[in-house]
Amino acid sequence: MVLRDGSRVDVRPIAATDKELIRQGFARLSPESRYRRFLSSMPALDDRALAYLTELDHHDHEALIALDVESREGVGVARFVRDSAEPASAEVAVTVVDDWQGRGLGTALLGELADRAREEGVRRFTALVLAENRNMLGMLGELGAARVVDREQGTVELAVDLPPEGVAPELVEWLRAAARGLVDLVRRDEPRPAQR
Repeated sequence: MVLRDGSRVDVRPIAATDKELIRQGFARLSPESRYRRFLSSMPALDDRALAYLTELDHHDHEALIALDVESREGVGVARFVRDSAEPASAEVAVTVVDDWQGRGLGTALLGELADRAREEGVRRFTALVLAENRNMLGMLGELGAARVVDREQGTVELAVDLPPEGVAPELVEWLRAAARGLVDLVRRDEPRPAQR
């Protein structure tokens, strides 16, 4: 895949043998990027986290890894985890190492992930967002087809239907907002952090 700045990456499904690539990529995330992804000041990934991130069934939990063509380093991951109560929905997350942000890698990975999701019968991506202030909620309300599905204390769940091909622009905007620190995407199965 060629990105908008001419950078080239190989994209493939993540494998259990990619633990060291994930560990190295995590080390390339700034403390701020780590907080945005994991909502804690994680200094490192433990064996349990690495197993969760790499030992997948590629049906209900899929992840794609992007490798720099030249260095063979992992530079980004996009994943979905299917909602067991609603199999047509899956929670989505994209992480790009800091020095590769702004090149279009996150959007490209999201497009590839959407294709895989459709192959597996997923028709809707969801994201859980920390609802810390009214400005963020107002911005989310401007995303058009994205809709608020549920509100838990301190969070808002958003959903967007996948188009027949490609990625809904609203989803790309969520990820851009998260990358800029305007919203914090959280994982449903991770503990909620204290309000900052």
